[in-house]
Amino acid sequence: MSDPIQEVRKFILGRNPKLGQVSEDLDLIDSRAINSLAFVEFIFLLEELAGEPIDPEDVDLDDFRTLGAIEARFFERKAA
Repeated sequence: MSDPIQEVRKFILGRNPKLGQVSEDLDLIDSRAINSLAFVEFIFLLEELAGEPIDPEDVDLDDFRTLGAIEARFFERKAA
């Protein structure tokens, strides 16, 4: 499998081609790169890439705010 964070970038850019790039610290929520309509699909993508379900009771909105936060919350623990 390719790098999960690159797959996340592809997802975001596929829905927001005008962004051109997604930096590690871009606020995905405030910039509307991930909006409420795409959020459920985004969660499904993260679950697939992480290989486990995401419990909505166990996450905070800040877990989805930047690529860095997403990587730390959902992917780095897999590498450890």
